[in-house]
Parts: sequence; structure tokens; C-alpha cells
Amino acid sequence: MTLQQEIVGNAMQMAVVNLQPGQTVYCEAGKFLFKTTNVTMETRLSGPSAGGGQQGQGGSGGMGGLLRQAMGTAMQVGQRVLAGESLAFQYFTSQGGEGTVGFAGVLPGEMRALELDGTRAWFAEKDAFVAAESTVEFGIAFAGGRTGMSGGEGFVLEKFTGHGTVIIAGAGNFIDLNPADFGGRIEVDTGCVVAFEEGIQYGVQRVGGLNRQGIMNAVFGGEGLSLATLEGNGRVILQSLTIESLANALKKAQGGDKQGPTGGLFSTHAG
Repeated sequence: MTLQQEIVGNAMQMAVVNLQPGQTVYCEAGKFLFKTTNVTMETRLSGPSAGGGQQGQGGSGGMGGLLRQAMGTAMQVGQRVLAGESLAFQYFTSQGGEGTVGFAGVLPGEMRALELDGTRAWFAEKDAFVAAESTVEFGIAFAGGRTGMSGGEGFVLEKFTGHGTVIIAGAGNFIDLNPADFGGRIEVDTGCVVAFEEGIQYGVQRVGGLNRQGIMNAVFGGEGLSLATLEGNGRVILQSLTIESLANALKKAQGGDKQGPTGGLFSTHAG
């Protein structure tokens, strides 16, 4: 059955999900807001995955099945630790009638419900994931430069496959692009990437390397030495505000570290 959900709010949106009896959604710890009393909450160390995240599946049971399930859980937990993510997921299931659960991201901005039909996976930046149906499989993609753990600035991707709804959140407003509409390739600030469809190739390139212009970009432009590259034909979702920009704005508003025209690279701390 299709997940019934509504994105509400403006500057700080939230997702209100209506669960049918027996229907389950899961979220990252810290993204839950509220629920009705007939919705149960269970904390688990693993999310749904092809490697054994679903419980009670057929095939081979007994001690061997339990061992494989434990190994799959341990592997997923280990990946999340390496990615700097929380260890646990929270599962919500409606009992005895329709139930309601509310979720939100952690920063002011937009939310989006992505519908997976089994033909294409979605990749999302690690802080973007909010919640998903239990029919959606969760994984972390460690695959080098294209969809890997590091994008030069700590970029981590989470992978969602299967059928169902995935809810993501970003900072500021969302911008939807397709590289195919711009000659097949776009270059963006690594902090602006929220999510993209399978078929899009992700990579990182240095901006001018360590030559004079590259140093000027990093020191006076505040752009760092790398850009994310996205190639192919598919949906790409960017955010208009990066977490780094938000942190710098809050620090400045609160009278934090004094920074000159060179920004954080040569900033001095107030005594």
C-alpha cells in the first residue's frame, strides 16, 4: 500500500505520516517528533537490507540463518560508525487502526518524499535521510570516487533501494536539476548535494589544484579546493544552504571567532 504522508510547514518543514494497520516506517534517531498512542516504537541496530535486515524471511533458518542475520547487522552497524552516523534506527508500526507519526530534519529547510518503484536506487547525503517505509532497503555506499565515502570534504552517501517512500530533508530550498540538460555534466559545491538517482555518476575534482588560482579560490573565495561533479541523465537534488555556511553565519551573529578577509583558513581566536 502507498504510504500516506504530507509535508507541512514553511521555513522548517516536517512530514506527517498516516500509517495503516500493520504498516511500518523507520527513521534515524533524532528525526522523530510525535506519534499517536496506537503506534508502537521499537529501536533496532539495523535498517531493512537485502542482507538480512528484514526479519522472518524465508530461505534458510536455524542457527545458520541467525548467524547470517547477526553478521549482516554487525556489518551495517560498522558501516554507520565509519560514516559517523547514529547506531540505531527507530521503527514505528500502527496497531489497531490508523496511526500518525511526525518526522523532521535537523536544520531549517525543505523536505521531499521520493517514490522508489524498484527500477532505480536513490543516493542521499548522510544527513539528508529522515524516514522511509520498511519496504525500502537501506545501505551505505562505499565505492570510491563516484559514490564513495569521501568526496574530499567528508561526503558520505546512503543508498535506498526497493519499493516505497523515502523522506529526505535539506537546508534552505531544494533545487532540482538534470545534468543531461546542461551538456551531461554539472559541478557543484560538495556541501550542496542532497540526493541523486542511480545512473548519475558522482565524483570530485580539484579546482585549479595548488596553483595560484586554486589558492585564491580557497583563501579569498572560501570555496575549498574541490567541487563535486555529477554526470549522466537523472534527477539531482541540491540545497541552497550548506551546513558550513549556516554555521559560519551563526558564529558571526553570536560574536564568535573574528575572521578577516581570508576567512577560516587564517582566522584568529579572540583572547
